Amino acid sequence: MKVHSLADLKRLRQEMQRRAAEQAATQAALAAAQRAAQERAVRDRALFERAVGPVRPLRPHGRAVAERPTPLPLPRQRQADERAVMREALSDAFDAETLLHTDEHLSFRRPGLGPDVVRRLRRGEWAIQAELDLHGLRTDEARERLGGFIREAHRQGLRCVRVVHGKGLGSPGKTPVLKGRVHSWLVQKSEVLAFVQARPADGGAGALIVLLRTASHGRA
Repeated sequence: MKVHSLADLKRLRQEMQRRAAEQAATQAALAAAQRAAQERAVRDRALFERAVGPVRPLRPHGRAVAERPTPLPLPRQRQADERAVMREALSDAFDAETLLHTDEHLSFRRPGLGPDVVRRLRRGEWAIQAELDLHGLRTDEARERLGGFIREAHRQGLRCVRVVHGKGLGSPGKTPVLKGRVHSWLVQKSEVLAFVQARPADGGAGALIVLLRTASHGRA
């Protein structure tokens, strides 16, 4: 995560503290589960001994028995998810303006993609399969929601989604605060191949239609 200000440093410190607390809670839960399993094994043994009655121990055979302690389960999926989140952290300082095309409408496409992709996206050749509405969210919350939404849509194999950022009519000075931020965040997402301003029927200047890559495209 890039740190550009004291506020970013504070958020990073809070995030590290939260993760440390979660890890401690996970370790405590694993230790409790192990203790419960050991207690259950003692009870099962006592129940077996009562069921079979008196027994005579076997004679010592003189062989060493190697005891292998059962390793504690590791939360590998959670760790992988956390690493993915840190890799995909979005910066507000990223300048996406030079990467956007502003012909009759705003658009973006990855290098190597022809303008026909943008035209087809504007014509609605890909059906919109999911939508995220960021109205009323603070910047930090909107950034987190957008990152998770794009990541999950790509994981599900979706190709085309709509992101509603609003026109800023309710913001101070009627300035669209989230609009530029959303453009910058989407450009930083490797899952995003292209996006265009939505048609009037799909939200117009207050929304974007986003084309996501498939597994065959690899990573940017």
